[in-house]
Amino acid sequence: MKKNVLLVATFLTALVPLGSAMAQSAQTTTPPGQKPAPRRTPSVAPAPARSSASASRAAVVRRPVAHPVASDEQVIVTGTRDPHQHARDSVSPVVVISGAQLRATGQADLRDALTMLVPSLTHQTVGTGTANTIDSINLRGLTSNQTLILVNGKRRHPTSTVYYAPGPQQGTTPVDIDMIPTSEIDHIEVLEDGAAAQYGSDAIAGVVNVILTRRKHGVQFHADNGGYYKGDGFTSRESINGATELPNGGFFNIGAEVKFQDHAVRGGYDNRTKVVDNPIISIPRELQEVIGYNMEYNINDTLKLYSFSTDSHKNADALQNYRTGTNVSGATFPTLYPNGYVPIIENAENDYSVTLGFKGDTFLGFDFDASTTYGGNHNDVEIANTGSQSYLSTYGYTPTQFHQTAYTDTQWTNNLDLRRSFHTPVLAGPINFAIGAEYRYESYKIGAGDYNAYYISGAQGQHAIPPGLASTSNRDVTAGYTDVSTKIIKNWQVDLAGRFEHYTDVGNTEIGKVSSRYDVNKMLAFRGTISSGFRAPTLAEEHFSSLTESPTSASGVLAVDSPGGRILGARPLKPERSTSFSAGILLNPVRSMHLSLDAYQIDIRDRIVVGGVYSGTNAIAAMEASGLYFPSTSATATAQYETNGASTRTRGMDITGTYFTDLGRYGHINWDVAVNFNQTNIRSIARDLNGNPELNAQQQSFLTSYMPRNKEIFGGTWVWKNLDFTVHEIRYGRTTSNNTYWNDVPASMINSVHSFLRWVQSPKFQTNVAIGYNVTPRLHLQLGGNNIGNAYPRKIPYSVQYLGSEIYNTDVQQMGLFGGYYYLQLDYKL
Repeated sequence: MKKNVLLVATFLTALVPLGSAMAQSAQTTTPPGQKPAPRRTPSVAPAPARSSASASRAAVVRRPVAHPVASDEQVIVTGTRDPHQHARDSVSPVVVISGAQLRATGQADLRDALTMLVPSLTHQTVGTGTANTIDSINLRGLTSNQTLILVNGKRRHPTSTVYYAPGPQQGTTPVDIDMIPTSEIDHIEVLEDGAAAQYGSDAIAGVVNVILTRRKHGVQFHADNGGYYKGDGFTSRESINGATELPNGGFFNIGAEVKFQDHAVRGGYDNRTKVVDNPIISIPRELQEVIGYNMEYNINDTLKLYSFSTDSHKNADALQNYRTGTNVSGATFPTLYPNGYVPIIENAENDYSVTLGFKGDTFLGFDFDASTTYGGNHNDVEIANTGSQSYLSTYGYTPTQFHQTAYTDTQWTNNLDLRRSFHTPVLAGPINFAIGAEYRYESYKIGAGDYNAYYISGAQGQHAIPPGLASTSNRDVTAGYTDVSTKIIKNWQVDLAGRFEHYTDVGNTEIGKVSSRYDVNKMLAFRGTISSGFRAPTLAEEHFSSLTESPTSASGVLAVDSPGGRILGARPLKPERSTSFSAGILLNPVRSMHLSLDAYQIDIRDRIVVGGVYSGTNAIAAMEASGLYFPSTSATATAQYETNGASTRTRGMDITGTYFTDLGRYGHINWDVAVNFNQTNIRSIARDLNGNPELNAQQQSFLTSYMPRNKEIFGGTWVWKNLDFTVHEIRYGRTTSNNTYWNDVPASMINSVHSFLRWVQSPKFQTNVAIGYNVTPRLHLQLGGNNIGNAYPRKIPYSVQYLGSEIYNTDVQQMGLFGGYYYLQLDYKL
């Protein structure tokens, strides 16, 4: 790898590099007496929003406050060690999204807001069980495991719960970004480029850096209430944020918010009851409280103390498949549930993180930043409104609520970063040199459920974790990096980065990155990057097990090192390794038009996925060997495990454009368009220890075609006096799935791991509209609708509808399944 990086450096140094400017260009100053120059917009679809700067002026300026979006003049900290880097000057593509933009989307979840603004960001619309309560995002057609989440530049800890629902995210342990209070967000920087050499494991697809607000005064209130056209899914989010100035120019911000989300259910006629009574396709009910702060204190002129923290608690319940009173596993409870029952997965989740650090410029002439961050996620999982047939048969009664397990993930990260600029007479710009070290301690714990919840068949709906699969694991991670950037000549910038990491469980790695940018003139620029990457398997991926039961089948995920996993041919996990290439071009053909194109290729070797799927008696034997008993051999059953299942190549392109129209006395319009094209192909498939392919056709398509081939966002925002009006159209490209057969086929094809129906979901359009009004300089109201046409995906064929009620493909990452959503929003500033 070291030789490869040196060759790349030599290559880019010898040739004019591929590098480009950001999709936005600089703001211009308005001369006296002239009309205001257009504000620059990010390379995303903006919603009407107010910047924190505009908000602070609103209290003293009586003219209506327009709704600016994040500017490309924003100083960025993601993808660069240069403290003066602006988004429009970045060597790599960085999209800047303001906190006001996020809130103006009308979405109560940070995940949903981001995916409405950035085409390369997607998420799975619906999961099952605990997976339905995790808010995760993925970038550029890869999974959430390959997207690194930072807060104020510091690594964020992942959730403790594995996303085990089928689909592209199966087996991932993402960061639950909804645990970060939106009231505390100033802006978000999305680096759409591989950055593992700069930030370490997970940054293969890119980085999402959440920057917290640094306001020094004022109080802000935000209220957001909405629901779906169908009359369900009522959602409410209220937040408050206050700021005060500390002595010597410091600040202290604190914010809190409460979110409530009710169930929304979308399903068809159950073929057992002939009525719509199965709520498996649903949004969970959630109540979440979040509090967070961000502060900085100037100890003296050269030394600062800073700290930030979040603390979140969420109670969520996810509805499972309806049981009619008699199901295939023999679990009948006529006294308790004479009319049938719906098991409910209940999660009580606590998530916390605190960072403390010092930064200054007093260390041997270097700017320094020394910090420590401790964070964790704990999730207690229970299942209610159900029973255990085995426990009832043995003891004559059954509980109706069971403690299934408890997952705990903690991460302690310590960083020391040093940076210094050196001026030389030879180069056109200073040499920015950075060096740093990181130590991280990670731990993961799986707790056993109650005896009555894992006794033989366990609770109907989800089998508890038995003591034999409970575990506690940990590891140490040490890393060091260097980063050098400079301008070779006036218009040519080169960045070099190298990183070494050591994991006590998976060994060492050396990775590197070379980026370059060349500005031909003010109208044309190029940029490009070549980098290597690395992602270590998470502790959860190595040790997680589960068994989920539906009315007619069972599905198990077994730990790699479990007895059942070894029976199925599982191997110990090894790290993923990647090689990425990107090239971009920026065009500014006229003053008010800005276009950018960035193409990329990401090769990942030994990609970690859920594979090795087995069915029937083999699956049941493997599950029982691990203590997960499913006694009825007449039911269809599958079992699988995490594996380095494939090597893939992802190719795509991001296209962005903005244009400003000055309407004179009638205001102005900011037009924007953002497009992502993406395609993943499998280059090779591994085999398990039994000699069988690790991935079947369905699992292969999880990687290649369950995410849209393209996604386009286009529209504009018109601002006139006190009024702002936004319209955006989102087009989701087609997806292709391999669906499991359930109805009207021979018995050998039902829940088969070999026979699937290939089905294409056609492209879908969604229209979002919002109208806002400045009632006073302090008060802004907005009425909006997302998906105002109430569009739904196509229904899948009956042969692959589980129980006839799962009428939509819940595994793909295309448009949502719940139709139109409308909302009313209020912002008030003191």
